[in-house]
Amino acid sequence: MAFSGSVIWITGASSGIGEAIALELGRTQKVKLILSARREKELQRVATQTGLPESDVLVLPMDLSDTESLAAHVDTVRQRFGRIDYVFQNAGITQRSTVADTDFSVYKRLMDVNFFGAVALTKAILPLMLAQGNGHFIVTSSVAGKLGTKKRSGYCASKHALHGFFDSLRAETYNEGLRITLVCPGYIRTPISINALGADGNRHGKMDANQEKGLSVEDFSHRLLRAVSQEKEEVYIGGTEIYGIYLKRFLPGLLSRILRNRKET
Repeated sequence: MAFSGSVIWITGASSGIGEAIALELGRTQKVKLILSARREKELQRVATQTGLPESDVLVLPMDLSDTESLAAHVDTVRQRFGRIDYVFQNAGITQRSTVADTDFSVYKRLMDVNFFGAVALTKAILPLMLAQGNGHFIVTSSVAGKLGTKKRSGYCASKHALHGFFDSLRAETYNEGLRITLVCPGYIRTPISINALGADGNRHGKMDANQEKGLSVEDFSHRLLRAVSQEKEEVYIGGTEIYGIYLKRFLPGLLSRILRNRKET
């Protein structure tokens, strides 16, 4: 995995997938990292644990839903490192509520963070990458970005939207030297279900059983980095749940029956 010498920006870097990517890169590659999330204290912890010199790590707290602030953050990175080679977009939230019960504000929050935040950051970085003549966006979607399940309507919609946007961007910028990898995780052991939004927007506060038994973030990040180094356009990482993507493609009626009869918590 040839990332050495690269400037790599990781969002959602304070925990879960983002943290695991930062730690593996820091411990195995000679890179410069930008670590972003809302919790500065946790970002500082991750920065220390990468083992990289302080000069090679920029802790850059930010809220992706504050889209007007993102251009200034990109300028901060440009002034510090001069370029951006890879952007791992991991920040995101999910939900646990039916369509009938979900307040509209929950849908807006999900789209603001999962979709519009990723789009706004990409738009802010894009001119720099186009001027460089190269760059690579790695966007964390989900198996839910390829199909729909109960009590995840807004989450699924936001992840589906990422595929439409970034597939279009790939087609537009491939010949300009840019690369895009969409990654669809299955069940990964992260706090995402604990931090899920309920019907009224309050925190779900529970670890899902499937999440708890999922793939470790370390295993996930290693597989992802290998796929990125190979410039894969789309990659599915997880357990047997990823077979749902293939059922959707080849046996959609069967998948529909499975999903409507499945109990979701």
